Amino acid sequence: MNDGIEAPLPAGHFDAQAQDGGWLSWNLNDKTRFNSFIEPLAVRPEAPLPDGRPRARIRMHPTRKHSNLGDNVHGAVTLALIDVSLFAAAHQFGSLNAGFSVTLDLGTQFIGGGRLGEPLDAVVEQVRETGRLIFLRGMVVQGANDEHIVASFSGTIRKASQDKR
Repeated sequence: MNDGIEAPLPAGHFDAQAQDGGWLSWNLNDKTRFNSFIEPLAVRPEAPLPDGRPRARIRMHPTRKHSNLGDNVHGAVTLALIDVSLFAAAHQFGSLNAGFSVTLDLGTQFIGGGRLGEPLDAVVEQVRETGRLIFLRGMVVQGANDEHIVASFSGTIRKASQDKR
């Protein structure tokens, strides 16, 4: 487990630019890939849970291109943030090479509409890690004290196989 922002990113896939406030950019170098739609993204470790399990915060900045007809963040954008956040957090925890693992499941409950023009954060905690799986859960929030809850979620990542068959 890595509790700092020094976790190495998969070589050549993500930039690793340190930002203010302990944030580390989490943006693909290849702008033709899906992630670029919700970038720029940043990741920052959060205080571990009382039992020592790690947490991380992943942030995006929604704009009009991320909106639905109700002028809220589109649900598909929220889902994309959640999915990418599972990998950014697990990598931050030192658990995987994010570029080569896969999402096995993702359960999401939408609670409120995401607001445009203010940071949208996925706060992710590790529930358990095994040899091949990482179980995670969290919430998507907005506001200075995370008072606006947009969604809750849980997901499972299957770590990349060492065997390239």
